Amino acid sequence: MTMLEKKVAVVYGGGGSIGGAIARVFAREGAHVFVAGRTRDPLDRVVRNITENGGQAEAASVDATDEQDVRRHLDQVIERAGHLDILVNAVGVPHVQGPPLAELGVDEFMAPVDGFLRTLFVTTRSAAPHLAAQRAGVVLTFSTPGARLTGSGFLGNGVASAAVEAFSRILAGELGPDGVRVVCIRPNAIPASLGSSHVTGAFEGMAVRAGATAAEWLAGLAEQGTLLGRLPTPEDVAEYAAFAASDRARTMTGAIANLTAGTVVD
Repeated sequence: MTMLEKKVAVVYGGGGSIGGAIARVFAREGAHVFVAGRTRDPLDRVVRNITENGGQAEAASVDATDEQDVRRHLDQVIERAGHLDILVNAVGVPHVQGPPLAELGVDEFMAPVDGFLRTLFVTTRSAAPHLAAQRAGVVLTFSTPGARLTGSGFLGNGVASAAVEAFSRILAGELGPDGVRVVCIRPNAIPASLGSSHVTGAFEGMAVRAGATAAEWLAGLAEQGTLLGRLPTPEDVAEYAAFAASDRARTMTGAIANLTAGTVVD
């Protein structure tokens, strides 16, 4: 039996590198997957790939920062599938990396803080009643190593990531009595995400300061900044997400899963 047989999952940011990989692995593991995001074309490509391989998936254009839009979408999911088991928020937020404090504007600092936390709050608040209604469910959130690192150039990103981890821990305590688990996944920079506008901009900002291209900077990070000498792939993250969302991890909640390949050691 597959890990997510008969589960219904919603993946916000499902057209992105990580979100798309998660949707594909969830579908392979038996879930009925609803992918959502602002841009329809990449969502349709994910759905087409899933259905061509025998899985169940549907796409919808949704602004994951708009609570009314998210609630409307989730009502449609419930109408189509009957229930909701898994909420994944893999929404990307454009933000600046590279400038130190002295060169960082307040709006640049706040962009990832407001962006990531707003969509996380909106999607979780909208989905929680559906999950609690069946006394079971899983919320998966995403952080970065910046939550635990010191250094220059990623102040907004690091603060946002630390806030996501705190949000996830606190939410696990609040939703636990309703049978809902919350797991935060902390991957690392993912080279396969190059080409995604918000990711490329962030990587290039760091790379320019190091006198390198984004690809060269990522290669150096893999070689010198991890214990394993490599960075994660979207598939690495997706495989772990499928396990964390499954009943095989039914005692796991309030956890921060370290998928940094050893950039951060807990």
